[in-house]
Amino acid sequence: MWARAFSYWMASYRRIWRGSLVSGFLNPVLFLAAMGIGLGALVDNGSAGGVQGVTYLTFLAPGILAAQAMQTAVFESTFPVLGAVKWQRQYHAMLAAPLGVPDLVVGHLVFVAMRVAITSTAFLLITVAFGAIGSWWAVLTLPVAVLTGLAFAAPVFALAARQDGPGGFNMLFRFIIMPMFLFSGTFFPVEQLPAALELVAMVTPLWHAVELCRGLALETMTMVPALGHVAYLLLWVGAGLWLALASFRKRLVL
Repeated sequence: MWARAFSYWMASYRRIWRGSLVSGFLNPVLFLAAMGIGLGALVDNGSAGGVQGVTYLTFLAPGILAAQAMQTAVFESTFPVLGAVKWQRQYHAMLAAPLGVPDLVVGHLVFVAMRVAITSTAFLLITVAFGAIGSWWAVLTLPVAVLTGLAFAAPVFALAARQDGPGGFNMLFRFIIMPMFLFSGTFFPVEQLPAALELVAMVTPLWHAVELCRGLALETMTMVPALGHVAYLLLWVGAGLWLALASFRKRLVL
């Protein structure tokens, strides 16, 4: 039954997909060009001669891939969910049909996963065109990106379903998503941070996603660390799904 909820979001997206081009495709490309090529020229020509033995562009690209999966998932899980609860009330209409709360949540999460998969595939192709990624192992970063998106989308669903306005989202973006984007290993190794902040960064799901994507793209990831990263992201998906179901039931079921 969740497929019926998914089909609604797909039908809606087919009407508005052009509006997602800038946030989903152009912004990550601009980050890659400005930081990887512009700043990367300074890093590569400096005394270090790159980062961790590779050019800065090669180091940066997998991190941006993971970060854009996070950003796409969070964007699709905030205002669309709040709108479906409070303003457009699509969830109420679905509940009036023979659909239950799990169908609503799972169907919408599958749609978010699809959006992450599309943007991640496009970005991966762009990184290959830039010459930033040359290993076939990088194909495995795509399921990692989808898993990353779900690890963020599920708990944000739980948050969004309890909101009455956008104020909570402002706090989320300013004090959680943006610091995580900057300090979870996307742009530099977290070992450069003070010890306390390094530990905080390593707790974030984005750090695990960045490490996994980078290790696969550079062919440095081994089995045991990879399984640890995947398990940690799955833990976030499972906990977030449980919280989302509880929040939707409390908000939508009288």
